[in-house]
Amino acid sequence: MNWRGSTTVSDRIFAALPYILPLVYGIGFGVFIFRDFPIVQLLLVPLTPFLAVYNFPFAGIIIFFLLFFLVVRNPDISHFIRFNTMQAILLDIILFLCQLVFGLLAGSLGEGLLVQTLSNVIFLGMLAAVVYSVAQSLMGRYAEIPTLSEAVHMQVR
Repeated sequence: MNWRGSTTVSDRIFAALPYILPLVYGIGFGVFIFRDFPIVQLLLVPLTPFLAVYNFPFAGIIIFFLLFFLVVRNPDISHFIRFNTMQAILLDIILFLCQLVFGLLAGSLGEGLLVQTLSNVIFLGMLAAVVYSVAQSLMGRYAEIPTLSEAVHMQVR
């Protein structure tokens, strides 16, 4: 859905870039997949510079606030970029909440089948959402993820 005007090539690229944030944050959930299928780790090679930046203390929260205040809340930036940035931020928040709950559950459940299954589902769901959103952004369309996009539309006007 492209209802706020046309998008330029640079808008499409800048709209796809914030999805690196949830991708980097969600890699921790893919531990079991990477262990069982080592070839999948090759997909992470392009993310190496971002992983290095993300390892600095408080880098994740600093990037989060920079994106939120400098991009999402800036009316001078196109709506398409602000929408996709806010959607990437909300995906990151969801992953953070999953990590909190997962941390509580993993302590009591160990590394059993339930923990592995939940971890794989979260990782694959995040990966599917990011790939879909990046593809839609690069095509110049709004990536409509049910419920999440509705929350984004309420935040970005």
